[in-house]
Amino acid sequence: MIVRQASERAGTSFDVDTPTWSSVRLLVKQDGVGFSLHDTRIKANTETEIWYKHHIEAVYCIEGEGEIEVLESGRVYAITPGTLYVLNGHEKHLLRGKSEMRMICVFNPPTTGQEVHDADGVYPLD
Repeated sequence: MIVRQASERAGTSFDVDTPTWSSVRLLVKQDGVGFSLHDTRIKANTETEIWYKHHIEAVYCIEGEGEIEVLESGRVYAITPGTLYVLNGHEKHLLRGKSEMRMICVFNPPTTGQEVHDADGVYPLD
């Protein structure tokens, strides 16, 4: 059994901060559960281009407002508390934070916990 507090990860290598988002990685590959779980904050008035080329991501918004734009189709979806979206087709997208958003994110395959997006918006495959 794994029991941990997000506060235990604060200020460690599992607490990643970028100009547009910050993320506490609560479960990672080394935990051996087959997925990773992140508590992520999307910063207000930001836009991030993302492409999970190697991962499936499920995202559940618990705070704030924003939107996701699927680049291939141009379709835009509003994100508010209670919204779930799943990038099960490896969609390239723009994630926009209108206000600070708090998102719970699940990745398969699991991440190591130190990933940041590369120039193409991709997390590397470990």
